Amino acid sequence: MLSSSKPPTLASLARVLRSKNVGPTLLTIDIFFQDAAGYALAAASPALSAPAVAALYQADPAQVQRHLLPALLAIKYALPRRMCAGTPGDGDVYGAQQHAPMLDLELDVELDVVLDVALDGAP
Repeated sequence: MLSSSKPPTLASLARVLRSKNVGPTLLTIDIFFQDAAGYALAAASPALSAPAVAALYQADPAQVQRHLLPALLAIKYALPRRMCAGTPGDGDVYGAQQHAPMLDLELDVELDVVLDVALDGAP
């Protein structure tokens, strides 16, 4: 996985990648990984840092929460929706399609950072 010339995408490492509303103004994105190696790579990747996810979703970085859950091999984000659910023009009332921009993210990190995450549980 780490020896390929092209970094793996989030979709290739995740077992489940989903999003849903947490009330009308907040969104949660859950990522569950197939194995500890994939989780460690993703947890260490700058592409999945809270500021990077904030930029991807055009959100204020101070309002994006990232929760690392190594016992579950999962990463969870909570962030504000761009518009209130159900507002005219909202194309995803339930928030169930909001994870799509993350699917093709390339997770490129240094091997020593991945090993630190695998051993310590946090980057």
